[in-house]
Amino acid sequence: MQNIEPLLRPARILLLEDSLLDVELISEHLAQLSPTPEIHRAFNRAGYVRALDEIEFDLILADFSLPDFDGMAALDMAHDRVPETPFIFVSGVLGEEAAIESFRRGATDYVLKQRMIRLASAVERALSESRERAERKRIEQHRELLVRELSHRVKNTMAMVMSIVRRTVKNSVSVDDYVENLMGRLRAMADAHALLFETNWKEAALQDVIYRTISAYIRNLDRISLTVGPSSTLDPKAALAFSMVLNELATNALKYGSLSNDSGRVVLNWSVTDDHEKQLNFEWREVGGPPAQEPTRTGFGTTLISRTIEYELQGKVATEYSPSGLVCKISWPLQDPAPPLPDGITSSYYSGSGKDVTH
Repeated sequence: MQNIEPLLRPARILLLEDSLLDVELISEHLAQLSPTPEIHRAFNRAGYVRALDEIEFDLILADFSLPDFDGMAALDMAHDRVPETPFIFVSGVLGEEAAIESFRRGATDYVLKQRMIRLASAVERALSESRERAERKRIEQHRELLVRELSHRVKNTMAMVMSIVRRTVKNSVSVDDYVENLMGRLRAMADAHALLFETNWKEAALQDVIYRTISAYIRNLDRISLTVGPSSTLDPKAALAFSMVLNELATNALKYGSLSNDSGRVVLNWSVTDDHEKQLNFEWREVGGPPAQEPTRTGFGTTLISRTIEYELQGKVATEYSPSGLVCKISWPLQDPAPPLPDGITSSYYSGSGKDVTH
């Protein structure tokens, strides 16, 4: 596929012509173009083949009759090797039947040497049409890429939703509990997607991910103490994963932790270390609420947090249950490639068993 580079530089033209006089005449007419094209001459079959192999041309001009070669063979060779490169015959012996046959076999145009005044406009038109075709093809390929990417994301999102629905209903004690837990998790996914769409599905600022997720649960942000660490961004995968983790922590804090009363708070902070690899360290610390008690059984929230951090972000989670409140320390390498999931893990985010952090 031709790219858009020809728009930024003089056109490269391969001229297959054995007559030096005709080469000079053709060059004079092509000099009318702006910018003046680069002309690479081939005067026989060997030179023509070598030029096609070594250089990417924007246009081919060829005489119809040469001592050891003929124009139709040159046209067929160009059609096989560089089918998107326009091909124009410049000849003094091209009859009507030969012209029709040349068009049938893929020629773009022909210019008689007796009417060389047409050459510049024919070349300019051929180059313009070629660039338009290349641009349409580039746009189409980009559209196909976007459709495939969107399809992939939709499939992943639906798999995540189905897993959340299945696991939430399995671990809910009532219909109301099920609806509340399910809606919270789906809202966290939706909020993270909305933030990523705002960034054109590029990296999202860590601070924005935190505020977007937390504000959905906590209207009074005065109860959140956020110590802003180094400027950090998360790629789409990490932003989605981390927002789900924050959702579980916020939900647990509202139900059982420091946000379940009127005086408790949540203290958040993060830092970035760069010893052997660049690593983000995040801490969720609850204060002023009821004492945190280690659950008697592993809940879905705990499983979701640990598996999301470990398998999606290749990080670590450490949870402390203290009289002052829950402390959750999370760390993961930034921009690290994802390894294969362990045996038995079939859903990226939400496979496993259990219930929420403390219930």
